[in-house]
Amino acid sequence: MRIAFIKCHGSGNDFPLIDARDLTLSEPQWATLARLLADRAGPVGGDGLLALVPGDDIHAFGMRMWNSDGSEAETCLNGLRCTARLGFDVLGIDAAQVKLKTSSASAARESAIAPGVATIRTLVGPNATRAVDVGLVGAPEQVLDAAIEGLPNPRRFTAVAMPNPHLVTFVEAVDEAELVALGSWCERRPALLPARANVSFVEQRGPTSLFVRTFERGVGLTDSCGSAMAASVLSAALTGRVPFGTPITVFNRGGMVRGQAEQDRRVILSGNATFEATRAVDVDFATGTLGAVETLQDRDAERAAWDAMLAGLRETA
Repeated sequence: MRIAFIKCHGSGNDFPLIDARDLTLSEPQWATLARLLADRAGPVGGDGLLALVPGDDIHAFGMRMWNSDGSEAETCLNGLRCTARLGFDVLGIDAAQVKLKTSSASAARESAIAPGVATIRTLVGPNATRAVDVGLVGAPEQVLDAAIEGLPNPRRFTAVAMPNPHLVTFVEAVDEAELVALGSWCERRPALLPARANVSFVEQRGPTSLFVRTFERGVGLTDSCGSAMAASVLSAALTGRVPFGTPITVFNRGGMVRGQAEQDRRVILSGNATFEATRAVDVDFATGTLGAVETLQDRDAERAAWDAMLAGLRETA
């Protein structure tokens, strides 16, 4: 089967993105496709697979997202921006309500965060803070800046569902080995977290500036995770580190976004939705293999605009 896709990224979180509105695949085939296309050792690579899917009476279109291990995620906010941009492009619109796996989000085009950088604003929530919604078994009703009994790490965490599960802790400096150790423990589906969780270590670098490093469920240590950045913005407000309604700049290894936690626990994220190239590949589901990748259209100007923005961020860091 010939599959066309856009190689895209949001804040460095990169994906193959498929217009799947007229594509019919079984659930096992989608999982296989995600593992093949998002394999870092393969010819495409990515942090997961995105699909633009049909909407309904409320939603102009929908998004599905699979992690690189083939598991489906409830949401992916960096991916949502990219998928929303494609939806806007093919439908000729500038804003929409987008259907996600278990929730809904608003998305709209926004003024560029840097010259030549396509920018999308998303609004998600209300988001949950009940431990049961985060998937914590046997925990108190809420975990807000508190140690979690049974977790093999003594730090104080805030647990939020975006709606995918997140554990967020604020640190003086990110220790990647510590983060990977805890994230790997969560990946083993312990009794405390049978559905696993995303884990983020967050440095507050100023009154309204955060740096986020995340071990992403089903992916591993990643340069960027949109829902983790949103969870970090919400956690900063919930713990009194940044007031609700205050714009925040959120940095990660992949770039940056603008964020804001609303009083009703919805979160606004504005960031890039960069299309790097349009490509196609032959997929053999019977053998689980990919053919050669063909580039149909390069988007050199978009890549150059993003690289220029990153260079500017490094100069001011």
